[in-house]
Amino acid sequence: MSFVDLYSSGEHSRNLAHFAAIATLATVDGEVNPKEKELLDRFARKLDITDKEYSEVMDQKNKYPIDPPNNSEKRLERLFDLFKIIFADHEIDNEEMFLIKKYALGLGFSSDQAKQVIERSVKIFSGGIDFEDYLYLLKH
Repeated sequence: MSFVDLYSSGEHSRNLAHFAAIATLATVDGEVNPKEKELLDRFARKLDITDKEYSEVMDQKNKYPIDPPNNSEKRLERLFDLFKIIFADHEIDNEEMFLIKKYALGLGFSSDQAKQVIERSVKIFSGGIDFEDYLYLLKH
């Protein structure tokens, strides 16, 4: 296996984990409604999730918990990854904003922290920066 294959595989695994966490959030209140399904379909396309992976994630017996990291930098990295996905089309809509708020809370941010980080992140992502700059801006 080449280095490129390993990188792609690791990136896809991370994308699958993000999708699974998003799907878990969408199903937390029971059945997935049509708007949530539309949003999940959109994320699946953005993350290159296969139909088989999509079905496995959505299987009620197969729950993927959000595993919040212990340190703030790792939590910010996961949030950064999700913002990159959301801003792939250069915009964030109300459904995506609602979902990212739930995701931030699931990662272990308090309500106030989540609000502040999300507001700053939206401003930052409107311009597009790398993770080191993102981390610096959020910490200062």
